[in-house]
Amino acid sequence: MLTITSTLTIPDEELRFSFSRSSGPGGQNVNKVNSKATLHFSVRHSASLSPGMRERFGQKFGSRLTNDGDVVITSQESRDQPKNVDSCLEKLRQMILEVLHPPKKRRATKPSKGSQRRRVEAKKRRSQVKAGRKGGFRDE
Repeated sequence: MLTITSTLTIPDEELRFSFSRSSGPGGQNVNKVNSKATLHFSVRHSASLSPGMRERFGQKFGSRLTNDGDVVITSQESRDQPKNVDSCLEKLRQMILEVLHPPKKRRATKPSKGSQRRRVEAKKRRSQVKAGRKGGFRDE
């Protein structure tokens, strides 16, 4: 069971793992051990996630979803299979935490009078600096 928060958990039945051989250096052992972990989690069919969370997940991580609505997470950082499984679960946990709460609505604001005045004064100063360069060059 993957615990996201105290109120949100994902049961093991919704998580599917597959294992394969890792790439990269590792000596003779790398040819015998399936240490790379691949996690498949069906976002679209998960009963643990609310409809709003599913929608936000699709918007934020849509490029990582398959046509079936699964997210595929792999880890081959360690030569130890259980560590790679934990790494996959932590990556999924972080992704779900990012879409846990809906984003706050942006409220339009307008700049204060002081900031408007400072902006115009800075533009005038810069204009005077540039105008001072226009004098031309006289050779006597």
